[in-house]
Amino acid sequence: MPEVDVNKRGKNYYTDIPQETPGFFLKGSGNLDWGMKHRLAQVFNPVSGRTVMLAFDHGYFQGPTTGLERIDQTIVPIAPKCDALFCTRGILRSLVPADIQRPVFLRASGGPSILKELSDEQIAMDIEDAIRLNASGIGIQVFIGGEYETRSVHNMTRLVDMGMRYGIPVMAVTAVGKEMVRDAQYFRLACRMCAELGAQVIKTYFVPEGFETITSSCPVPIVMAGGKKLPELEALTMAYHAVQQGASGVDMGRNIFQSDAPIAMMEAVNKVIHEDMRPRDALDLFNTLKNEK
Repeated sequence: MPEVDVNKRGKNYYTDIPQETPGFFLKGSGNLDWGMKHRLAQVFNPVSGRTVMLAFDHGYFQGPTTGLERIDQTIVPIAPKCDALFCTRGILRSLVPADIQRPVFLRASGGPSILKELSDEQIAMDIEDAIRLNASGIGIQVFIGGEYETRSVHNMTRLVDMGMRYGIPVMAVTAVGKEMVRDAQYFRLACRMCAELGAQVIKTYFVPEGFETITSSCPVPIVMAGGKKLPELEALTMAYHAVQQGASGVDMGRNIFQSDAPIAMMEAVNKVIHEDMRPRDALDLFNTLKNEK
């Protein structure tokens, strides 16, 4: 997939120079309204500038994903250990206790199941319902390069416009279909497009080569998607490299709730993200906590 540039000289992403954000601790957020900053400060730790989000929205197109068959048994016990939740409004209302005191990003897109073309999504939630649910943010899938790319981009921009009216930030999730390439060049394109069109946060995937160019060329915070279940050391290593290369945290699901010891894994991920604990040390912590239980 080519990058079309008038200037053919080598690109310079200035990966060694952090982007400055006068007026706020979070990248690219200094000019946002007070209410939106306040919501983002609930999700991102103002001390570390990072977040550990717990993603369990998979059922909106996959049904009862492994580990999410009974959310009251698997997710509710670990929810207090994360910085924020990412879920659907149906699950929030039916299963998440209102006194859990964790900010919530709500999944706002939907439509096709895994049986159909996934990029054929629509906005699936009214902004007023996000307000009723006291959401700290709303998330929407964007299928750059997908069959319904333009629709998904316009879904996002409509949601951004609605969010701006009420001070609710939008997290654009850079979806990757079965036929799409997963490399830095693709994610640079997808993340930058979403940021240019108004998303306040981007959720995207880690790639082992060039991830720092993705974060550096994106003017707003990037949180790393956890992706498929990996062995604990691999998941912790991926999270560590992501934040060391400029990510502002993770939105991790299967690598936590499908772990043999989800609470121990959550604790280990928190140490990696907020305290820069190295992966091997985090794995030792995971094993210690797992054995104690």
